[in-house]
Amino acid sequence: MSDRFVVVPVGQGNEQCSESEGAEGYTIEPQDAVPVLEYSREPNRYGDGMPKESSPFINNTDNDKGNLYDGKNMALFEEEMDSNPMVSSLLNKLANYTNLTQGVKEHEETESKTKIQKITFPALGTLIGVYLPCLQNILGVILFLRLTWIVGTAGIMESLAIVVMTCSCTMLTAISMSAIATNGVVPAGGSYYMISRSLGPEFGGAVGLCFYLGTTFAGSMYILGTIEILLTYIVPSAAIFKAEKKEDEAEALLNNMRVYGTCCLTLMSLVVFVGVKYVNKLALVFLACLCFFCFICLLGNRTLQNHNFDQCLKTMEVDNVTVTTKLWSLFCDSPDLNATCNEYFTLNNVTVIQGIPGLTSGVIRDNIWGDYGPNGMLVENKHQASEPAADTSQDIYMPYVANDITTFFTLLVGIYFPSVTGIMAGSNRSGDLRDAQKSIPIGTIMAIATTTFIYISSVILFGACIEGVVLRDKFGDSVKGNLVIGILAWPSPWVIVIGSFFSCCGAGLQSLTGAPRLLQAIARDGIVPFLQVFGHGKANGEPTWALLLTGGICEIGILIASLDAVAPILSMFFLMCYLFVNLACALQTLLRTPNWRPRFKFYHWALSFLGASLCLSLMFISSWYYALVAMLIAGCIYKYIEYRGAEKEWGDGINGLSLNAARYALIRLEEAPPHTKNWRPQMLLLLNLDSDHAVKHPRLLSFCTQLKAGKGLTIVGSVLEGTYMTKEAEVKKAEQNIKSSMTTERTKGFCHVVASSNLRDGFSHLIQTAGLGGMKHNTVLMAWPGTWKQWRAFTVRETTAAHQALLVAKNVDSFPTNADRLGQGTIDVWWVVHDGGLLMLLPFLLRQHKVWRKCKMRIFTVANMDDNSIQMKKDLQMFLYHLRLDAEVEVVEMHDSDISAFTYEKTLVMEQRSQMLKQMQLSRTEREREIQSITDSSRSSIRRNNQTGAAGSESGPSRELEDTQEDEVAQLIHDRNTASHAALNDKADAGPDRVHMTWTKDKFLTERNRNRAEASMGVRDIFNMKPNQSNVRRMHTAVKLNEVVVNKSQGAHLVLLNMPGPPKNRGGDENYMEFLEVLLEGLNRVLLVRGGGREVITIYS
Repeated sequence: MSDRFVVVPVGQGNEQCSESEGAEGYTIEPQDAVPVLEYSREPNRYGDGMPKESSPFINNTDNDKGNLYDGKNMALFEEEMDSNPMVSSLLNKLANYTNLTQGVKEHEETESKTKIQKITFPALGTLIGVYLPCLQNILGVILFLRLTWIVGTAGIMESLAIVVMTCSCTMLTAISMSAIATNGVVPAGGSYYMISRSLGPEFGGAVGLCFYLGTTFAGSMYILGTIEILLTYIVPSAAIFKAEKKEDEAEALLNNMRVYGTCCLTLMSLVVFVGVKYVNKLALVFLACLCFFCFICLLGNRTLQNHNFDQCLKTMEVDNVTVTTKLWSLFCDSPDLNATCNEYFTLNNVTVIQGIPGLTSGVIRDNIWGDYGPNGMLVENKHQASEPAADTSQDIYMPYVANDITTFFTLLVGIYFPSVTGIMAGSNRSGDLRDAQKSIPIGTIMAIATTTFIYISSVILFGACIEGVVLRDKFGDSVKGNLVIGILAWPSPWVIVIGSFFSCCGAGLQSLTGAPRLLQAIARDGIVPFLQVFGHGKANGEPTWALLLTGGICEIGILIASLDAVAPILSMFFLMCYLFVNLACALQTLLRTPNWRPRFKFYHWALSFLGASLCLSLMFISSWYYALVAMLIAGCIYKYIEYRGAEKEWGDGINGLSLNAARYALIRLEEAPPHTKNWRPQMLLLLNLDSDHAVKHPRLLSFCTQLKAGKGLTIVGSVLEGTYMTKEAEVKKAEQNIKSSMTTERTKGFCHVVASSNLRDGFSHLIQTAGLGGMKHNTVLMAWPGTWKQWRAFTVRETTAAHQALLVAKNVDSFPTNADRLGQGTIDVWWVVHDGGLLMLLPFLLRQHKVWRKCKMRIFTVANMDDNSIQMKKDLQMFLYHLRLDAEVEVVEMHDSDISAFTYEKTLVMEQRSQMLKQMQLSRTEREREIQSITDSSRSSIRRNNQTGAAGSESGPSRELEDTQEDEVAQLIHDRNTASHAALNDKADAGPDRVHMTWTKDKFLTERNRNRAEASMGVRDIFNMKPNQSNVRRMHTAVKLNEVVVNKSQGAHLVLLNMPGPPKNRGGDENYMEFLEVLLEGLNRVLLVRGGGREVITIYS
């Protein structure tokens, strides 16, 4: 190994220092530089090949703490282990999201932190967890009680149009919902959680309450369906209110529905109150019955027989005598031939037709088109002519089948739409699914496809098999009071009747179970203050108060007592919910926020807008006044949530509208810090300018442009040294040059150049003050410094103190331009410590740009000997799956190898150099004690002289240690032992600010000899010293990690690496830079990333 020592002058000979003139004419010449030993294995070892300087590293007070750290491999990051833990210790919690405290804090704020909860891992798959529950919630009461009537009234073509419109609406909504649900982990909460976290609390609260009302009225509809089946088809004799006249039958039925409905609601509420587990156990039983009955219905009854009326004649001949039949007695006041009969009965003949002629009968031609009519119109075969009666007022008292409501197309849409709701059942159970991001899209879309097939086939089969007059018979009076769909069932109509009864019971229980929990979730979020009381419940979390309110609202629907009147109401609320699910997906897709990374890829903003438009159209098609009421309710809730307890000032008029809107938005942003999933990189780009005030590294602007997928703010800043009064023209010129470069590189943002007395203060001011209100940067991007003296570690400290992220691009001039197209390659992420997840987010943003689009992402993490690398890889893959990031994963094992001689010797040289510098500073301090007579004005002029002659305000190893005025003056006193003393003396300024100090000749010689003796003794001590073990471990970390990174990622297009934090003791900044140089040696394009102390990426939706 060819090792050598190089003597490098600190300050590069640019520091001008004081002179002292003796009384005898002797002059103390300015000191040139402190000799510093630098170890180098080969020429131009580091980056730019320029020599470096070092200052004392972390002082001894921190060594004991460092020695407590076990192991040598990660010693470079040990000071930040309390805030930035090792990835190996965090992966298990990141992968198993149920253990994350973020989800607990965000979604279970009311839970006691001291309460120990048993963690149960979800185990439901796609079939049991999503597909079957969606089937159970979609298929229901409308299929059994109203679909045949809708087909008979609207005809096959218009019924198919209704089915296609409504199912298309739910399918498009399911696509949007799948995109939202797979954009992170969705804890139980369904549409409310998804919308509120996508569009904000105002929309979330408004739509959540609409969805709650829809679910509650759905419970009313299912209970009304249950009672209708019970009183009409199962036990008609159980009716409490009896109709003495036919015209009173409708009112009696409504009263019976109210009484029995209230009793049924009370019973179901008690079941839900006692325990949800019983409801869940019954759900599978009801679901099995539902699937079986649907199959029986589609199979049909192959044993149908003709059951003719006794005699389908008005009169008949018996022994040559004309006598009346049983039919005559139904429509006439006596059995005599001269009796008074109903006019319609008298004018028309009766004909026997087959009610269910079958597929081959051709009845489908008669049922192609609809037959709408007003309330009270008799149901008749439209293809057989009849003569209407002049007076139809008495027809309602006769046993005719008549319309009980006025029918029209839009009414049927509103009545039918509840039969396609229930698509949220899977997302509501997302917390119980084994893989929600896979199960929700597949299960929901397959359930919608299955039910769409069932509905379309049912419409066609009903229209092709059943006579139109029978289809339009809503309550089955023409088939002996049986359920029309039941007469198709095999082996008996009772199969469908009993099955539909239990199906409605199960659906009602599910509604009464889900609605209170949805209300409890809204109340616990605290966005609607007057609902907060409903967030409380029993000790086990059951929503008792919410159940009471749900029962009260459900009773309102039961008091309406009409299934046909309640169905359009819940249609409005469900359509409102689906409308905003589609809008949320479209908005997220168009905004392209960094967190929008759905694992479900088959979505598009156009489909979401089409779904939203279809929802809005169906709302007004079903019932325009109900639609307006629903929108008014949602609007009032939105405004209440937005403005509760706050007074808003709207400005002075239309001319100030834009200004007030901007001011209002900025105030809102400032009041509410962004949520983790809304975090995006707001860039402050710190540029270096050349002597002509042009951008020195334009590729840095290109790189910033390539991160534009973050859709964040970009501020480009730079600093000119001097005062603004003298640099105003240069500042404006620099701004113009930067804006021109930004236009060339297509960087959209703002430019800000400041003038400051020194560069450090200028950059510090930019970091502190750039931006306005909530539109402030959260990330600082800069290039790796050409020389250490130009940067140092103060920028790292400033950004850390401001809780901002820091990105440092090394070899930025080799980064691609916007016109380049990188071929197949990789972006390698070395995830050593977890500091917020910015390392994961940046490659995703870069890959959205066409320059990096073909690059693949690889993530490496480091495992020590005591880590389970196989489990770490599985956990990391699971974590990336939850993050919706596609990347290759590799766990690199770093063995606890012995510290090499090279590492030991390199650390020793660094310590020797540090110790020599300390001794030189001590000797200058001793000299300073001899010149106490210097005045404050002289000290001020010395500092000005130093600033004028130095290469920059940051030069000199002690500039960051200026804690006292004595240290400032000590920087200007140099030893005369350097070879460049004469050259510096020739360049010395003889201006009025120069300070001359006069000593006696004897005193000068004595002092010089004493200093030389001390320096000689100090050098002998330096070469006999042993290196600090903490520094050796840090150097070992840098060397070993560099070897691993170079071995794996030397050919990568870009390497992203955790940036170690600076030492807590500022005296070690120079050695800190040495460690970074060693860490990055041999790598071309490197981006050092240091998080801002907060999470910027989340697995939650």
